[in-house]
Amino acid sequence: MKGIKFIITGLIFGVIMAKSEAISWYRIQEMFRFQSFHMYGIIGTAVVIGLIAVYVIKKFKLKDTQGDQIIFHDKDKSWARYLIGGSIFGLGWALTGACPGPMFVNIGYGYWAMGIVVLGALMGTYLYGVIKNKLPH
Repeated sequence: MKGIKFIITGLIFGVIMAKSEAISWYRIQEMFRFQSFHMYGIIGTAVVIGLIAVYVIKKFKLKDTQGDQIIFHDKDKSWARYLIGGSIFGLGWALTGACPGPMFVNIGYGYWAMGIVVLGALMGTYLYGVIKNKLPH
């Protein structure tokens, strides 16, 4: 019963993704072709909400579920790693028509071919875990 809150959160997330059309391959392709503002609006809204949430967490020194204070650490100033990683992520997103969240929502929605994308993402994550100590961090 402990995990029920995560299941409910996942269901709500999935419904929101489906109703906002953020899982639509066509909407994602429109975004990458600069043909529609729809996805940029969703992503922009998420960024603004994230900024507000981080501000509130810092301002009121909120604690996590374990009772520990949430601490934000400064990021590395090396932009190359973010450009390379973001380019790989964006390329995968453009080729598959889904980022990690919508991949699972699409499977739940009945698009079984997305299972191949999930399998590829899991294999890529596993491969990163195998070689991460050899990569410059």
